[in-house]
Amino acid sequence: MAWKSRKSSGAGSRSPVRRWAGADEEAEKVPRGHVPMVAAGGGAEDGGERVMVPVRLLSDPCIAELLEMAAQRYGYCQPGVLRVPCDAGQFRRVVDGAMLRCGISSA
Repeated sequence: MAWKSRKSSGAGSRSPVRRWAGADEEAEKVPRGHVPMVAAGGGAEDGGERVMVPVRLLSDPCIAELLEMAAQRYGYCQPGVLRVPCDAGQFRRVVDGAMLRCGISSA
């Protein structure tokens, strides 16, 4: 799984391009079967680290808890990429742990 700054552009995927409200003019590619999320611990619009989370992980209890925290903090109508209220390091550990539990390779 490639971790990158939210402001950096994605590279190399052959999946369809999807645009979000408030997204940069430059199109960002989302691999099929993934959800883009941003760890936004401070809640800043321009900060955070972006990662593509496999849809299969959304039912993992730790990921589900982060989604519930995001709903409580930001509401269900977040514009743009889904933000989760934790720092990038914690978000990495949660996603990597969920991938191990689900048997998904991070390479």
